[in-house]
Amino acid sequence: MWTSLCTFESIIQYTMASINLILQGTKNPAVIYIRLRDGRKLDIKAKTNYHINPANWDEKEQRPVKKLLKNIDYANLDTDLSGLKISLLTEYNKSKGVKTIDSKWLNEFINPTEPKSKYPLNLVDYIDTYIEFKKKDVKETTIKKCKGIKELLIRYEKHTKSVIFIKDINQDFKVGFENYCEEMGYAKNTTAKNLIYIKAFCNHAKSNGLETHFQLDSVKIKYNRAKHIYLNNEEIAKIECLEDKNLTDGLVNAKYWLLISCYCAQRVSDFMRFDKSMIRYEKNRKGELKPLLEFTQVKTGKIMTIPLHSKIIEILEKFDGNFPKKISDQRYNDHIKNVCKAAGINELTLGKLFNPETKLQEEKFYEKHLLVSSHIGRRSFATNNYGKIPTTFLMQMTGHATESMFLTYIGKSNKDLAIEMTDFF
Repeated sequence: MWTSLCTFESIIQYTMASINLILQGTKNPAVIYIRLRDGRKLDIKAKTNYHINPANWDEKEQRPVKKLLKNIDYANLDTDLSGLKISLLTEYNKSKGVKTIDSKWLNEFINPTEPKSKYPLNLVDYIDTYIEFKKKDVKETTIKKCKGIKELLIRYEKHTKSVIFIKDINQDFKVGFENYCEEMGYAKNTTAKNLIYIKAFCNHAKSNGLETHFQLDSVKIKYNRAKHIYLNNEEIAKIECLEDKNLTDGLVNAKYWLLISCYCAQRVSDFMRFDKSMIRYEKNRKGELKPLLEFTQVKTGKIMTIPLHSKIIEILEKFDGNFPKKISDQRYNDHIKNVCKAAGINELTLGKLFNPETKLQEEKFYEKHLLVSSHIGRRSFATNNYGKIPTTFLMQMTGHATESMFLTYIGKSNKDLAIEMTDFF
């Protein structure tokens, strides 16, 4: 931002010069020009780095129309333009009689030649810099996510036939990027997560001294409230009642892993690694020996110790004290859909599935077993036990860091909580 300890009025008294901000043309967005005049001997102008919709410009006041100044973006623009005028007059007073004052001088003032940055100025290349800075502090999954966003941005650059610079990440970029991702079939919440990462890249670049757009902080990213699919207790009971003899060996194996997931509240990347060697026994406050399971979460690196549910113990007894046979995530995802289908979990449920013909995520009512995925056990445990087990204990099981994150995870809104609170009034 252009800064000075002086005010525009206090500077202008030392010179006959005048400065005006003008638009040339009615096309939206229009470039804001700055014009410096000093009597008849000097009249120069140059493009600034600012733009505005001509409909939102007060030509007489040479600023955004007053009613828009309540908006932070227009308020920041107004402040920047005022600072620019002050800084230009200050520089003119210093340079007059010392330097040649002409259009070249003015353009150099507006866009001073900067020493070459040791960091990339374009977003795609800067992601590699970000990864280099962060690779020792974050999980490999985060690095993989960053690389995935980089590939997406490369495709977006080809689509727009332009290079995306860090300083260009603003409201217009957000809208264009969202539209492109929607056309490509990305879910809205996936696009929102990608934009959060993109803002993080830019803020990291800013901390390294690179220029960012004045709108960056005001780029708002909204998550759409997703339909939380989970298995209720009745549906879990249906799965438990499935007779193994009516299922293939693969489906029997998947059935018990699904039940384990519904009673341990862990991600598939964690529970599929469970082994009897992770089980130990400790005495509770009553002096009773109770089984605990200790492991390290893959995603967070957090060391977890959780109580072993009696239902899981019953399953282990079926496998001579061992956990079921380990299977790949993809095969597990496929098998549990068939397990739930066999259990009659076919209630029409609103959800999203990828349509290979349209290449898009389509939201509509599907038989519920089609919407089942490897994450459903964790959410089922959290949702089914909310209000029955203290939230602090549930968070310990799921590994959520804050209650707000936990409540969002199980789909509880402020309205839901308010209705629940009426029980106490």
